Amino acid sequence: MSLPRLGVVIVTMGTRPQELEALLASVEKQDVPATRVVLIGNATPLADVTADVAKIPLEENLGCPGGRNVGLKTLRESGEVDVVIELDDDGLLIADDVFRKVQQLFAADPKLGIVGFRIADEHGHTERRWVPRLRAGNPMHRGLVTAFLGGGHAFSVPMLNRIGDWAGEFFFGHEETDLAWRALDDDWKILYEPELVLQHPKTSPARHAVYYRFTARNRVWLARRRLPLPLALVYLGVWIILTLARIRSFTGLKAWCGGFVEGMRTPCGPRKPMKWRTVWRMTRLGRPPLI
Repeated sequence: MSLPRLGVVIVTMGTRPQELEALLASVEKQDVPATRVVLIGNATPLADVTADVAKIPLEENLGCPGGRNVGLKTLRESGEVDVVIELDDDGLLIADDVFRKVQQLFAADPKLGIVGFRIADEHGHTERRWVPRLRAGNPMHRGLVTAFLGGGHAFSVPMLNRIGDWAGEFFFGHEETDLAWRALDDDWKILYEPELVLQHPKTSPARHAVYYRFTARNRVWLARRRLPLPLALVYLGVWIILTLARIRSFTGLKAWCGGFVEGMRTPCGPRKPMKWRTVWRMTRLGRPPLI
């Protein structure tokens, strides 16, 4: 069994220099080294980063998915890697065998497309929203799922060659779902592996000023791009109800409504709805593409 070569992509905006240095140190200490580590600076210089990694400062902030695409392209063009690990710049690998376990998982199953890490805070606690399944009470339950978290995960390069990279136009929010649905529709597996831990501070995504607008816009784009029409209508209806029940801020609700209208009116990229057999497969995995 040949072991895949690993590459790492990290995107930073330069706002968490201490956390980034700690993450890079945790990458360096892995008992299986990455073939190449690429650090993308989203509209930020990288001259102060001391780690020996490939540094690509971008003049424009492309968002997390756009920045990661630059890293993926760099690794793919080099032809040096078979699996790409992507990590948030404020995360931390607390164990030194994460890369070795990732390598073994992909070597054992050629149809494994995505491995999602377990996200835990500094106390080892994993929030329900960090578990990529509806039945999220036990974060240690390993298995095949229909989604993954963007903070820590690994991709098969052969899978990316078939389905394409991140939806860079999403900029922030739901790009993980778009990529996961494309992977499932191309018959790849998504594995949630709780033994692979990325320590990450407990923060709310709503802290970002664009959260409500982009969440609404991108959810509409996602439905328009990936769902058969009957499911798209139900999916959006469910999320309208959930949003009205959850949002407590009038400012947030106003931004969400504006984003929803923007999602309906603006181009969303090429439409390629998933096959009905993919819908059934997701349903059997416990999460139909409705919620």
